[in-house]
Parts: sequence; C-alpha cells; structure tokens
Amino acid sequence: MSESLFGATIAGLGHIAKEAGLPPYAAQQLGDWLYRKNATSFAEMVNLPRRAREWLSERYSIDTPGPIKATESQDGTRKYLFPAARGGFVEAAWIPEGKRATLCLSVQVGCKMGCLFCMTGKQGFQGHLSAGEILNQYRSLPERDTVTNIVYMGMGEPMDNLSNVLESLELLCSPDGYGLSPSRVTVSTVGLLPAMKEFLERARCHLAVSMHSPFEEERRMLMPVENVYPLKEVLAVLRDRPLGRQRRISFEYIMFKGVNDSDRHAREVAKILNGIRCRVNLISFHPIPGTPLAPSPRETMERFEQELKRRGVLTTIRRSRGLDISAACGMLSTRELVRLRAESE
Repeated sequence: MSESLFGATIAGLGHIAKEAGLPPYAAQQLGDWLYRKNATSFAEMVNLPRRAREWLSERYSIDTPGPIKATESQDGTRKYLFPAARGGFVEAAWIPEGKRATLCLSVQVGCKMGCLFCMTGKQGFQGHLSAGEILNQYRSLPERDTVTNIVYMGMGEPMDNLSNVLESLELLCSPDGYGLSPSRVTVSTVGLLPAMKEFLERARCHLAVSMHSPFEEERRMLMPVENVYPLKEVLAVLRDRPLGRQRRISFEYIMFKGVNDSDRHAREVAKILNGIRCRVNLISFHPIPGTPLAPSPRETMERFEQELKRRGVLTTIRRSRGLDISAACGMLSTRELVRLRAESE
C-alpha cells in the first residue's frame, strides 16, 4: 500500500519534489493542490510535468477516506466515525451554535491516560494518528466550509502525540495550508509537562488544561497523570511563561455530583489560579458505562460559576451538546468496536 501524501508539511513536500526532479517551488504547488484545491488524484495537478505526476502516483496516494458512520443530535450536533490506518476508529464532532461552528478532532486511537470519567481511556491505547489522519477529520467533513473554530479535544491526548499534532497545526494555520488563524484553534492536555512546554514554544494556538479538581488526592483519583505531573507544577509553568495578549489559557472542569462541585472546591480553584490570565469552562458530565460518577445538577453548576466569578475568575458553563447521540468522546467508536468483535465471533 502506497504512502499517503496528504498530511505532509511544505518542508516535507520539498524533499519529495526534489526526489521527483522538480524545482523547489513545486513544494508550494503540491501543497496548493493538497490543501487549497483538495485534489483527489495526481492527474489533477496539471501545472506539474506529466512525468513527475506519474512518478508521484507510483509511490504515493492521496488517501483521504470519508466518515463511515454519522449520528445527528436534536440540537444539531453531528458526530462522525472515521477509520484509522492501523485498525480501530476515531471520532470527530461538528457542533454548530449560531454563527459559530466548532469541530472537535481526535489525535489517537484510544488513550493511555486512563482518566476515570473518559470512555476513550477504557478502550486502551491502540495507536497515534498521523498528521494526515488528524487533518482528514477536517478535510473530509461534510460541513467543512462552515467550521469557524477547531478544538483538539476528541479521542486521545494531544501532547502524547505532539509531533503529529504540531505538523497538523502547521498545515491548518499556514498560508501554504488551510490558512486558519491560530486564535481559532485550541489544543487540550491533561498536563504532560515536557510536551506542553514544547507546544507553548512552537505553536501559537490556545491551550486548554484539564483540571477537574484543585485538590491533589482527588485529582489523582480522577486522573492518574497527577502522579507524574502534578497540577501545581503545570500551573507553575503557565504562571512563569508570558503568553501574550493574543493567546488564551483555559481550564476544563467537568463537574461530578458530590465529588468536585462544592463551594470549597470553587474557593480553591480561584486560589490556585491567582496570577494566571485564564478562563474556566465548567462542563456537565456525560455519563458513560462502568463509572460511579454522576453529573452535578444545573443549580450546583450555577452556584459554582457565581462563586468563581465573585472571586474574579472568568467562568463559563459550557452548554451540553449531543446528549441524545452519546456525544461523549469514545462512545461511538467503542460501540463500533464491540459490534465488529461480536460479528467476528
């Protein structure tokens, strides 16, 4: 099976163009066909010599498979299932809201992080997505032309697949790629510090940190990463690094009934975020099978929000979307895996 050229950076295309006997500027031509004109075959690349097109087609493909399954919510959210090259599946969610439409991308098949509340983690880790596979969730999305914002908050931990994530961001935000503004892209992390530092140095996109509890022991119960990279160390890095006015840090806080939703928690969140210019996004938990956790009532979330605002923390309750189609990360792909295993038995 030939290697897909889709997902190669302009620098990478430059090396390939040289091998094909093309001049250096052919890298931009190839990138234009791949990322601006959405070519599906080398035959379409009519400004390249025929011999070069034949050489490329013998060694590479332009493989951008579309979604194999889609579900739509009553609120307009659509969730798409994409096949992954090494088997398994990943999900992308298109979330329209007024003039804004957000695309949530996946970066791994499964996940290593093992968070108690996450269905993707229960699948176990199956593999990294290439830059092309990450980008294809945008490239092959039926609603691609409506997308205004992109969040790397789907399946997998972006900082655990940093090289491919950075290449995909380069192509998303480069004038030689899709030309999106970095201010329209947010990348999430549970707090893998070495990779997070590199991301802050090399990318210009926004960063979202999964917090979910301000207390060490409690966060460790929810998120095993606390054993390796404690939240206090993550906050110290963010506090010490000037990020500029154009870059935003947000903290994601899923609220669990009776676990992390008390006034005591709100006070501590405000305390530990002191000195960091940020926003806190409060998120209602989407229940998943096999977990003792339950979502906090709406009135509890509103009280939590008001307590944070009273203490000077910019806070938003994120609207729940796609509840009727089980839009929590990993649900659709898990069901497809279960179905295939049942059919093979």
